[in-house]
Amino acid sequence: MSEPSNRSVSHGGSRSQLTAQQTVFYGTGTLVLNLLPAALGIFAFFLVTAFGMDPVLAGLLTGLPRLFDALTDPIMGFITDNTRSQWGRRRPYIVIGAILSGVLFALLWQLDAENSQRFNFWYFLLLSLAFTIGNTMFATPFVGLGYEITSDYNARTRLMAVSQFMGQIAWMIVPWFWVLIANPEVFPTQEEGVRELSLYVAGICIVLGIVPGLFCKGIDGDKIENQAEISFRTIAENVKGVFRSISETFSNSRFVKLCAATFLVFNGFQLVSQFAYFIIVFHMFDGDYGSTGTWPAWFGTVSALMTAFLVIPIVTWLAKKVGKRKAFIISTLISMLGYALKWYGFNPEHPWMIFLPIPLMSFGIGGLFTLMLSMTADVCDLDELKNGMPRKEGTFAAIYWLMVKIGQALAMFLGGLVLSFVGFDPSLATQSVETMTKLRIADIIIPILTAGLAVVVMWKYDLDEDKADEIKQALIQLRGDI
Repeated sequence: MSEPSNRSVSHGGSRSQLTAQQTVFYGTGTLVLNLLPAALGIFAFFLVTAFGMDPVLAGLLTGLPRLFDALTDPIMGFITDNTRSQWGRRRPYIVIGAILSGVLFALLWQLDAENSQRFNFWYFLLLSLAFTIGNTMFATPFVGLGYEITSDYNARTRLMAVSQFMGQIAWMIVPWFWVLIANPEVFPTQEEGVRELSLYVAGICIVLGIVPGLFCKGIDGDKIENQAEISFRTIAENVKGVFRSISETFSNSRFVKLCAATFLVFNGFQLVSQFAYFIIVFHMFDGDYGSTGTWPAWFGTVSALMTAFLVIPIVTWLAKKVGKRKAFIISTLISMLGYALKWYGFNPEHPWMIFLPIPLMSFGIGGLFTLMLSMTADVCDLDELKNGMPRKEGTFAAIYWLMVKIGQALAMFLGGLVLSFVGFDPSLATQSVETMTKLRIADIIIPILTAGLAVVVMWKYDLDEDKADEIKQALIQLRGDI
């Protein structure tokens, strides 16, 4: 624990004041944080169809970089927590990381189907690993910056609400990449479509990604104490510091609950999100891709619209009224009703009914990240009170998003197992009624089960507004307002 500071104590503090401008600037980074993985997921499909990559190799190319993330995220968290510069602990990395992420993303997709499969495999793998480093340089400090922009309990929720609202713009746009790339009137070939669209995505990510690094202010780095020296000379001690930070992070029981609940809700959502496309095509339109048309794209876009304009404002209001924990439980229970309603919504006779469950389902992911990111910021204060400085927003960001990435990777793997279990045969133009019935049941039961477990995990979460304010005031008494 740090010794009490001789500086004058302020119970207001500039970090409690969050301007609309700062909120929007931070939101542009969240848009990038969503746009890159969303576009990556769409483009990865065309590794097989446009560039002729063997499906097994394509699976390796999407999975191996995620394992690499398990190494880079905690290391970057430690580095950004212990950085000293005139621009702060986070901002230089955000700017450099945004530029690297955009450039490497564009280069990643300049593939040529005429090249050998071996060449394309190694080209893509090596650039994927480089992209992972660049994206980690951006994402980890950026999320850590969000935890420290304001020290106000409710302002944190407003910040995350606005940033998640802006992040949903990516999910409104990206589903239409399928339509654009596959449309010969837009691009002569899918190959050219992927290459050209990647340039536009990269440009947007660079321009918007550097904004929070240039204009958002976090904690005054000069007032952060006990930072480790980051250098080649101290690399052995730094490695120990990384593991020490990870250990202290996981010793925080409240944070473990946030990670567990996020893993459950997000993993359940991700696992079945891929099923919607199959159900729309093979259950509603009997395998006729022409009749399916743009329904899957509209399903994704409307989901994002509902999350942005309906769910996030309601969840933000609810958190103010009843607290973050109760708001999470309520929004998760609502999403479970939405998942159940999918049984009636995916109706071959009335395709428009696929939109009926969306407003309720969207409470799951919309409530999850708005509230969990806000609660993680509260946990960072608790960690400083327990373990002293340096504050570890970067490490908490790294571990939290690592749980999300692991859940995403696991969902991809389990999704394939579920498809195999229900008897789905990709070589068939149409699927049996029995297969589609089983898939629809799994599509409903799985996210309801994982969401229910998340509610159980969060039922006794006890870091409410009163305790958060007590922690905040105790920190101010110890080291003044930073």
